[in-house]
Amino acid sequence: MASVIDVLRLLQLIFFFYISIVAAIFRKSISFFPNPNRFLSFAKLGDLALSLYFYHCGLSPCTVDLDDQTTVHFWIPKHRRIKRPSLLLIHGFGGNSKWQFYRQVGSLHRNFNLFVPDLVFFGGSYSKGSDRTDVFQARCIGEGMKRLGVNQFSVFGISYGGYVAYRMADIYREEVEKLVIMSCGICFTEEQMAEEMKKVGRDIVEILVPEKPEDLRVLVNRAMYRPSLWFPAFLLQDFINVMYKNHRREKMEMLHHLMHGKSNSDPPPVLNQETLILWGDKDNFFPLFLAHQLSRHLGEKSKVEIIKDAGHAANLESPNLVNRLIKSFILDS
Repeated sequence: MASVIDVLRLLQLIFFFYISIVAAIFRKSISFFPNPNRFLSFAKLGDLALSLYFYHCGLSPCTVDLDDQTTVHFWIPKHRRIKRPSLLLIHGFGGNSKWQFYRQVGSLHRNFNLFVPDLVFFGGSYSKGSDRTDVFQARCIGEGMKRLGVNQFSVFGISYGGYVAYRMADIYREEVEKLVIMSCGICFTEEQMAEEMKKVGRDIVEILVPEKPEDLRVLVNRAMYRPSLWFPAFLLQDFINVMYKNHRREKMEMLHHLMHGKSNSDPPPVLNQETLILWGDKDNFFPLFLAHQLSRHLGEKSKVEIIKDAGHAANLESPNLVNRLIKSFILDS
């Protein structure tokens, strides 16, 4: 018998299906204009809607100038509650922080003072410098938190954001209290990575930093276990233009360093924080064995929670379970 969640998911799919049809018809009706994108961008409208939702969840935008080269954009609490612990959410590739954490902030803001940055070269964060390492990203966010007056906090990082969160936990051992890592190949060996890249059958960078609608379709289908909703190619291209066009070269350099950089050939440090490892059992980017591999590396201070019937983007496919696990782990004294 179908659950309430299944019914709601079906209604959501039907809603977005009809929205796609309406969008396609509208696009056709304005196609005679020289540059229809000047009149309407659905991705920008979606981004604005997400900003309004973040405002609704008690968050406000803030930019922190670290120096004359680097600026980090955050969503921070409008009013910090002294009795609530602070939680930092670090996104991965696939849009800015709003698109990746919109299914977390509604639940988590009730229990935590949330801090949601855009990684450098994503959203409103940028740098004139040449450093493309995950260590650089970790230091930028860590220094940003200091400038915001946050001295103790836990961190939740997904995918590439998991690498950054792990680096932060190592660099800021006194400040980072607990760590939650989701779907992140921190313990990937060069041999394992090469083997997985063969299975993909194409350059992974082209998928993670898409340039064409078909690239974005591949990204979504690999990130999600459940069949993704069909969107017209022009909507996908619109999303690419808004989310990936700016700083495209820098994003690609970040990935190249992550996969081929010398520092990543060394074993990752063993952390002193309690660590929760979340993983979708149908992850097509980072195989499930990497979750247990990381847990063995960290030892008894870590534990693994497997999310059934979820892919790489488990926080979007099973948000209620992910949010519940995060709250239980961090709030358990």
